[in-house]
Amino acid sequence: MSPVATILQPVASFGRGFSYVFRAPRFLLRHPGLLRFVAIPFTINVLIFSLAVYFGLDVFNQLLAQYLPQGDAWYLVALSYLAWVIAGILSTVLVFFSFTIVGNLLAAPFNELLSERIEILVRGTTETPAFALRRFLAESGRAMLIELKKQLVFVVGMLLLLLLNLIPGFGPLLYAVLAPLFTLFFLVIGYLGFVLVRKQVGFARQQRYVLGRPLLMAGFGCGVFILLAIPLVQFFCIPLAVSGATLLWCEFPHPEKDR
Repeated sequence: MSPVATILQPVASFGRGFSYVFRAPRFLLRHPGLLRFVAIPFTINVLIFSLAVYFGLDVFNQLLAQYLPQGDAWYLVALSYLAWVIAGILSTVLVFFSFTIVGNLLAAPFNELLSERIEILVRGTTETPAFALRRFLAESGRAMLIELKKQLVFVVGMLLLLLLNLIPGFGPLLYAVLAPLFTLFFLVIGYLGFVLVRKQVGFARQQRYVLGRPLLMAGFGCGVFILLAIPLVQFFCIPLAVSGATLLWCEFPHPEKDR
């Protein structure tokens, strides 16, 4: 392999992983039957988070009116604008993290069905099984329980990483490096899990599958992270990430089922 190819191969691997989440919209539009598994959780999540942001900002407005000095002085107006800017930033951050947790939990049963249907289509079957309400209800509890466990691992992991800031000197720097890496790893494991859990792949094998393709998975995680960080676009992130993760799994070698 030439030196140029050696240099470009990691870049290509990262770029390919990054592209999966952005290839998902075209795939979904080519198969409109999949959109039913997107529309229901999307509507639920938009409703819940819109109400939460609305009432949260309303409470914030009341607090400003109660505690912030009122007047037409320029510094009071500037202080009011600054408070709203801070509130907007905090709202974006809170929605990012809460949407990652609550949104995935509510959409988990639909995500499993979406991932299953995409796999069937990619692997050469053009007809998907009919939607079965009884099966969906039976598997919803299991899917939400698995998702709840994943979210608890994420929350506990982030709390433990926060403790690094208590270490004098290099603690905050270590946190600044490890926290984004842990978030990317969680995003990859979280969305690939909808495929791998169906295949009865245990967590140890899931880690080996992800860590065995670091640049590919890092690219995918970065793509998901960018979507989650964009206001409003984040509401589309969950089905796009599940679809992208399923497409990724279908195109690359995968671990055998745990025995």
